[in-house]
Amino acid sequence: MIKFVTSNRNKFREVKEVMKAHGIEIGWYELKYEEIQADTTEEISRDSCVKIAEKLDGEFFLEDTGLYIDPLNGFPGPYSSYVQKTIGNKGILKLLHNNGRDAAFLTVVSYWNGKEIIQFAGELKGKISYTERGENGFGYDPIFIPDGSEKSLAEMTIPEKNAISHRSIAVQKFIEHLKKEKQWI
Repeated sequence: MIKFVTSNRNKFREVKEVMKAHGIEIGWYELKYEEIQADTTEEISRDSCVKIAEKLDGEFFLEDTGLYIDPLNGFPGPYSSYVQKTIGNKGILKLLHNNGRDAAFLTVVSYWNGKEIIQFAGELKGKISYTERGENGFGYDPIFIPDGSEKSLAEMTIPEKNAISHRSIAVQKFIEHLKKEKQWI
């Protein structure tokens, strides 16, 4: 079993399903640590991994995700969690008003194998909707419509979302690494 460190139950559910499909069992670990505010999602994910490695024995992984909106020069980007807590989806929609809608989610999985940190990135391009849509998902899911879809991420089931999501792409890359690193998978 590999430890997945997150305080977000929704992220755990999504990642658990992707890992389970490959026969990999994960455990949910919630640890308190101070997350830095940095200019990149990769940097935040790496720094979090370093801090957790000081507290937790054995291998583990975590992830950080940012929503990068083109007409807002990539905002909220690495500040997505803070922005979600402060202005939320309605605030993002107000900021965009009648501007362009192109955006991308970026997830970075950081894996500590006991010796080093290895990172895996997944990106999902799409558009920001004009209104919140759907009841599933969490965070920015109700306002993000992936390219090639008519549905927002919040209108999709977990299996539908996991088939295309930024998080799933990063986790799939992580799984491929585990298959090479560990012959038992």
